[in-house]
Amino acid sequence: MSKKVKIYSTPSCSFCHRAKDYLKANNIDFEDVDVSLDTQKAEEMVKASGQMGVPVIDIDGQLIVGFDKEKIKALLGI
Repeated sequence: MSKKVKIYSTPSCSFCHRAKDYLKANNIDFEDVDVSLDTQKAEEMVKASGQMGVPVIDIDGQLIVGFDKEKIKALLGI
């Protein structure tokens, strides 16, 4: 069963691009939320994570702040 993955990002964030490239390289489907365009989603991200910085990656309700490849691998079972 595939996990639900959402990544809160901005177009100018290099770690966001790296995280998305990593997910794509591992054939992981994800929802990309551009928090620079959607203030409601930005507030949702801050409320959930307590963080203003991106990326924030939500894998089945478990949050990873930043591009932490090891945590992503562990949560996705890659």
